[in-house]
Amino acid sequence: MSKHLVLQTDFGKGDGAVSAMYGVALCVDSDLKIFDLTHDIPQFNIWEGSYRLYQTISYWPAGTVFVSVVDPGVGTDRLSIVVKTKQNQYVITPDNGTLTHIKQSIGIVAVRQIDEKVNRLPRSGESYTFHGRDVYAYTGARLAAGVISFEEVGPELNVDDIVELPNPLPNLEDGIVHGNIDILDIRFGNLWTNIPRELFLKAGIQYGDSLEVTIANDTQQVYKNIMTFGRSFADSRLGEPLLYVNSLDKLGVAINQGSFAKAYHIEMGYKWKISVRRAPKIIYS
Repeated sequence: MSKHLVLQTDFGKGDGAVSAMYGVALCVDSDLKIFDLTHDIPQFNIWEGSYRLYQTISYWPAGTVFVSVVDPGVGTDRLSIVVKTKQNQYVITPDNGTLTHIKQSIGIVAVRQIDEKVNRLPRSGESYTFHGRDVYAYTGARLAAGVISFEEVGPELNVDDIVELPNPLPNLEDGIVHGNIDILDIRFGNLWTNIPRELFLKAGIQYGDSLEVTIANDTQQVYKNIMTFGRSFADSRLGEPLLYVNSLDKLGVAINQGSFAKAYHIEMGYKWKISVRRAPKIIYS
């Protein structure tokens, strides 16, 4: 193992919850290197937890162990699992949809259920509301430190049975590219879609083209306008919208030095749809 342990939660850092997870891990092995992915996932937002893992995991060394705790079902019969990805990394998490993006976009080769008779913090009592500390941080530290192997986590499960959130694939139909608003670039308010650059270019679209962009949720259309496909924000004027390729090689939507999400009250998830096509030519009589 790499001795790298990366933590993600919806706990925030306003109290001692994250610090307790650090302490548990370091008691397992004081040489562990512990990092924060984020602890600012909105409370109970499994979708965003899934995306932030996908956004980050590929840039870490093989053998890195991730612990992700966005767990509105803590204490219920939902499973606690560890998965091994195709890139030879590990994720410890409740089986509640947090692995949706990794399973679909990166790939999972094996999954095991955590045996809490073995992999649970000693003397953690009868508490069933802080699995992030008592089960996940403890098991993650033991795995990252090499105290246990992946096989010693617990019984093997079927990868096909991992819980997934609805996440329709992008598609190209009759010259129109369809996709979802996967996530928001929180600080700048840009929209990050699930439309890969390859699919976009397959439609014959080139930098500098004018495109008609339509955004809708499951109840109504919320935006429709024409904008330019640019290489960078410099390809638009201040305050103008544009399409661009983001850091994950997916299509993004932005306002130059403004928040697109805030301006049009746009959110994220599989219910938020986007379609893009070449702007229709206007014929003046």
